[in-house]
Amino acid sequence: MAMISNLETRMFLRPSIFRLWTSRGIQTTINSRQNYTQATGRQRLVILGTGWGSYSVLKHINKKLFDVIVISPRNHFLFTPLLCSTTVGTLEFRSIIEPIRNTGFRDEHHFQLAEAVKLLPDEHTVLCRSSLNNDEYPLKYDKLVIGVGAVSNTFGVPGVHENAFFLKEIADARKIRNQILKNFELAMQPGVSEEEKKRLLHFVIVGGGPTGVEFGAELYDFVKQDVTRLYVHEKSKVSVTLIEARQILPSFDEKLRNFAEKKMRQREQFELVQSSVTEVHSDHIKLQDGTVMPCSLVVWSTGLAPRPFTASVDLPKNANSQILVDQYLKVKGINDGSVFAIGDCSCIEANPYPCTAQVAEREGSYVASCLGLLAMGQASELKPFSWKNLGMLAYVGDYQGLADFPTSKLQGFKSWILWRSVYFTKLGSWRARFQVPFDWMRTFIWGRDVSQF
Repeated sequence: MAMISNLETRMFLRPSIFRLWTSRGIQTTINSRQNYTQATGRQRLVILGTGWGSYSVLKHINKKLFDVIVISPRNHFLFTPLLCSTTVGTLEFRSIIEPIRNTGFRDEHHFQLAEAVKLLPDEHTVLCRSSLNNDEYPLKYDKLVIGVGAVSNTFGVPGVHENAFFLKEIADARKIRNQILKNFELAMQPGVSEEEKKRLLHFVIVGGGPTGVEFGAELYDFVKQDVTRLYVHEKSKVSVTLIEARQILPSFDEKLRNFAEKKMRQREQFELVQSSVTEVHSDHIKLQDGTVMPCSLVVWSTGLAPRPFTASVDLPKNANSQILVDQYLKVKGINDGSVFAIGDCSCIEANPYPCTAQVAEREGSYVASCLGLLAMGQASELKPFSWKNLGMLAYVGDYQGLADFPTSKLQGFKSWILWRSVYFTKLGSWRARFQVPFDWMRTFIWGRDVSQF
């Protein structure tokens, strides 16, 4: 699909019919799916998002059968299991991202830096808004895959959006990294009181899931390995608090949870608090029991909430506002089966699965296979989606890890080796497989880079 100009967009919205040229010079109308498919011999598949599920569809889809158009405000795939490592400089940001255009498109215009704002399933149309100039334009599809993911859930706590940091995107990790380094430099300024230094060097993590625990682990390693070397006189003032209302790592085996909790409680300057946060301010937080906790950085990682697009679409949803799909991952309520939903924004009504990268990736490859069978007229060969848990991994700091597999439960140094080995093999490209080990080696030999930029 060629790029739609502002003029052509306005013409469509009047609503006149305008024409655009495909990369092969075939003239087609964007408001005619039939003409497009007849002219090219391929159906138009539109994928919303570039997360685990959408990226998996993009990698596995048969591009001889489909013209694949990706709509996303993010032009890269992010390897989220290693995101926490970038917040303190263990890994560099570009080491864990893969440009979407590297996957190869038939036409360079088939990736659009935009977001979906409205779905018109009866018209097979998605209304998109450019992330660059806010222009809106319609996009027709034969098949649509919704894989927009989710955002962090604030649970309506006052001050979270204004004063806390989330950890979902590479931009979030960069903000956190800069804030950590800024706080250390502020604590070095002349005339700063001891009380203010303690506040500046107090970092709070809200949420004891894998993201919260692994960020805490990376922060602990940074303090132990680099702060003691670079900020010798202020290291004793650093403290980290992880706040969780229930229990940390709830999806892990109890034995592994207990191991992680024991390790955290044994660490100096690291506190594990069982409570809820009721207010977040720029210089402190307030807990459920009224305790006021001065701090300079709050990282919020407490569950998932729907994105605005998911919340706004008029489709069947569950209590968590996830789009309901059937056993073939087709969105319920759309009779022609043209729309699929995968990943954190969706839920299989008959058999809900956890919101993990592992599930989303498997759903993406499954949908790519389904679309191929449907395009070749082999719908009878479709089998319901099924997922088998391959296991979970987590890093808890100080070269200690957790490995929760269906057949075995591992903890300690060997699990850390396994954690790094598995994620190394799962990286999205050979470029990343070269960069990540180099970053690990650099950090081990020379320490973390504390440049602020």
